[in-house]
Amino acid sequence: MKKHILILLVSLVVFSCYENSINYDQIDSMISNEIEANNIPGAVILIGDEKGINYQKSYGIKNPETKEEFKNDDIFRIASMTKAITSFAVVKLWEKGLIDFDDPIKKYIPEFEYVEILDSFNEIDSSYTTIKRTKDITIRQLLTHTSGIGYDFIDGNPSIKAIYHKKKQDFMDYGVLCFCDQDVTIGESIRKLSNVPLHHEPGEKYTYGIGLDVLGYMIEIVSNKTLDVFFKEEIFDPLEMTDTYFYIPESKSERLVPVQTFNSGLSYNTNIVDNDSWVIFEDKRFNVNYPIEGERIFFAGGCGLSSTVKDYYNFLSIFINEGKFKGKQIIEKTTNDLIYKNQLSDEFNTSIGLVFGITSKNDKWFNDGKTEGVLHWGGYWNTNFFADNKNKLIALICKQTQNTSENSWEKFREIIYQSVD
Repeated sequence: MKKHILILLVSLVVFSCYENSINYDQIDSMISNEIEANNIPGAVILIGDEKGINYQKSYGIKNPETKEEFKNDDIFRIASMTKAITSFAVVKLWEKGLIDFDDPIKKYIPEFEYVEILDSFNEIDSSYTTIKRTKDITIRQLLTHTSGIGYDFIDGNPSIKAIYHKKKQDFMDYGVLCFCDQDVTIGESIRKLSNVPLHHEPGEKYTYGIGLDVLGYMIEIVSNKTLDVFFKEEIFDPLEMTDTYFYIPESKSERLVPVQTFNSGLSYNTNIVDNDSWVIFEDKRFNVNYPIEGERIFFAGGCGLSSTVKDYYNFLSIFINEGKFKGKQIIEKTTNDLIYKNQLSDEFNTSIGLVFGITSKNDKWFNDGKTEGVLHWGGYWNTNFFADNKNKLIALICKQTQNTSENSWEKFREIIYQSVD
């Protein structure tokens, strides 16, 4: 009996030491140095475990014009971090038995019956030829970016990028697919963009694409609800995510962090006078203020949400709590286990699950490849997270910047994992 008590006491002491071993002073110093060096204007960070938030802090100037400082409850455009929430919604549909991961997407969106693969492209007039595909695009491929669908203005293939641009000029008078404030729905855009050719045969390669936007529209079809309503009822309300929206209510619009850039030579903003300071970023391609302006009807499942670090922590916490949030089972434990399984074979040279990217031993960028099985992702406006089930750790860092080259996210992770290692 005494031996068991001693083991328990030692275990508690070891856990307590680990919980408090992260060097928060070092994190403070690192971010302050990044701000001082003008690498970032500021940030909000959060570190937590399976029990709750252990550390949360804001740094720097949020608005260079008003000199307002960052606050812990600031709302950030999370861009591609939306993908995890959309993927999780797909998993919820699967748990309900409403879909199967290997269903062809044409079962729900018939327009994908006819999508073909790019064969040749004429740079002079943007005309192109296609060849027929031999396989159907599946939900699983859309979740794992192996469908062959490209990605609009950030596509890695110049030909596909040009085709997206041409299609928009032909019949879609609105801005970038992700960040839209125009009078168009995700259903309209996905149905029309289904005739943009694929990069390759479905399931053949990993190509980062708009598959999660396609799945966002599929969720609307299967659930018979708009994506914002489905998210609120199935995810945001149960997880107490009270500050996560596609379009931010007017009462909270002042909490949206402006996007900043450094040095006018890298910005579309032509009104910049001071070349040696952070300024509010403008973009000719789309309205950067889409979360608080415009028609508010375009629900982009791949990049449309805005959120806070606390809300996103609530979301991530279920994955290090066996599918539970505050003791309530949100997804089954077996489903949570499935989320950690890499869905791709070794030949893809990347690891991705049904909801998140997953670190592997080959991922030297994450803790020098020493930590496998960690969920991770990031967003276009420079927001990042990881959720480590083995070490029961969650970390987020949120900024809102463009045209910058800095590695505060990498430094943040390194400091955290010094304690883990």
